[in-house]
Amino acid sequence: MATYLDTVDSDWFRQRLTGVMLCVCAAFVALIVRLVYLQAIEGEEYRRLSASNSIRLQSVDAPRGLVYDRNGKMIVDNRPSFDLKIIVKDAKPLDRTIRRLSGILDVAPEVLMNRLSQKKYQVAYKPIVLLSDIGRDKLAAVEVYKYELPGISVGISPRRHYIDKQSAAHLLGYLGEINADELKLPQYANCNVGDYIGKFGVEKSLEKWLRGTQGGRQVEVNATGQVVRVLKTVDALPGHNLFLTIDRDLQKKAETLMADHTGAIVVMDPRTGEILAMVSNPSFDQNAFITGMSHGEWNTLISNPNRPLENKAIQAEYPPASTYKFITAIAGLEEKIVTPDTEIQCPGYYKFGNRTYRCWKKYGHGKVNIHKALAESCDVYFYLLGQELGIERLAWYAKNFGLGSPTRIQLDQEDTGIVPNAAWKRKRFGTPWQQGETLSTAIGQGFNLTTPIQMAVAISSIANDGIRVQPKIVKSVKAVNGDVIQENSVVPTGSIPASEETLKIIKQGLWEVVNSPRGTAFASRIEHIEISGKTGTAQVFSRKTSDDEESEDVPMHLRPHAWFVAYGPSREPRIAVTIIVEHGEHGSDVAPIATELIRVFLDKDIKPETGNVGQDQSDHSALIKSPLNN
Repeated sequence: MATYLDTVDSDWFRQRLTGVMLCVCAAFVALIVRLVYLQAIEGEEYRRLSASNSIRLQSVDAPRGLVYDRNGKMIVDNRPSFDLKIIVKDAKPLDRTIRRLSGILDVAPEVLMNRLSQKKYQVAYKPIVLLSDIGRDKLAAVEVYKYELPGISVGISPRRHYIDKQSAAHLLGYLGEINADELKLPQYANCNVGDYIGKFGVEKSLEKWLRGTQGGRQVEVNATGQVVRVLKTVDALPGHNLFLTIDRDLQKKAETLMADHTGAIVVMDPRTGEILAMVSNPSFDQNAFITGMSHGEWNTLISNPNRPLENKAIQAEYPPASTYKFITAIAGLEEKIVTPDTEIQCPGYYKFGNRTYRCWKKYGHGKVNIHKALAESCDVYFYLLGQELGIERLAWYAKNFGLGSPTRIQLDQEDTGIVPNAAWKRKRFGTPWQQGETLSTAIGQGFNLTTPIQMAVAISSIANDGIRVQPKIVKSVKAVNGDVIQENSVVPTGSIPASEETLKIIKQGLWEVVNSPRGTAFASRIEHIEISGKTGTAQVFSRKTSDDEESEDVPMHLRPHAWFVAYGPSREPRIAVTIIVEHGEHGSDVAPIATELIRVFLDKDIKPETGNVGQDQSDHSALIKSPLNN
């Protein structure tokens, strides 16, 4: 028989069960109502969102900084580029998508698949650039068929544009796509696969200033990878602008003058070290590295025996030849071996040991002092002087001119040249130094090797009253708004070991090279601007005949290189020029190029300096007076 307590417990349980059931029913009702709402009312929106099931982050390329010359003329710009991209994850089925794209663009599918294979290390949801700079016609074709091309998109990015094709190519350099090894380097920590970075020249050495900060955007994409809407954008920050030291007009003039020659020109302000022009010929089109070149074009470029990819101004090494003689002369004067009055007899040769060392002038120069030796480039005078100095003292003076060491110009891959001495030869060849080798060194031959930029610094040191300055190619770095980020100043790197009196003597000799009727560069003088300089003829192989004999029988590749170093005006130098023409024979043959550049740079209305240019004199060393003697 049920008790009262049993009845109470049963009622309480039923009440609790009823409450739970009501709650469950309410929950189901709410769920059904929500489902009806989502399906009937919001169904269309969520169907769209179900297809648009991915939120992605896309990078936004930053425009590189622009490059201007010293006068604010633009020489490197950016232009818009249409780049065809693919996201492998979205481009399914991949083979069909590639075939369809190939037909639309009339590009072999192998080309597109090869590009994909090169990027196999890249994650599947990151865009891969299949074709760069496709042009507006191909852009239009892709847009027409975009719904048939899942995972395919076209992005707009800033593309480098070098305004004057091939102009200053070695100085400016070029861009290239970053590779896997470079991505591991700390300086490229903020770079991504597919980014373009500086590979050569200013573009590489000043990458940190030119490269901007990438931006980004958060986008919603549909199942085929097409962007549905942009959710958020962070603007990219452009790189800083560079103002170089070069003069665009002078650069183009120098390139025109060198058009038919292989070699280099360095034009420098001797007071500041600013490079006003730098030419290396033959050159190349930097834009080809951006737009792409065929294997055939690349092979033609790298197989060219004239080495167009080499910056001959800083990377090519040549015997300095007679341009070295002013260093030997300074060493002789400073070591008190000779004075301005010391004379020797040049019969056209000098016998030392069992060998005869010839002067370039077959029948000799007669009586020669230091002024005449420089003006007429008498080899015998410097043979004797070198023999008295010895190789160690010669090497010490050469090194104090900056030879044998990089100039630290703001370009990478600069070569150092060679200043030989006994220790160098023993280390290099394991043999002792021979005294006869000192004679060759004294006239800039033998083991001597220098770069054009080093000789530009050396002649500028004479023009700058003995102060050696570091060459530079950047005047300033400015932000987009014009704020100066960095402004380069003159950087003295030392002084040459020459007294004021010694420099006066050397300057007189260099003045006579151009302004004396017997000077080796007299034919290149300019009537209204007095120029000082030194010619040089660098032998490529040993010859038993003198240089003034006919050389038509010598193959072109064995003919000597032609040097000329100069500065002007002689009284207050504002420009120094170094030129070398490979197999150009004689320095006097290329001197007109340098003097023309000096004429173009300086004010054409400059008043003539007082002097005796062009005067008919039989003994120029005794009668000529230059403004340097006043």
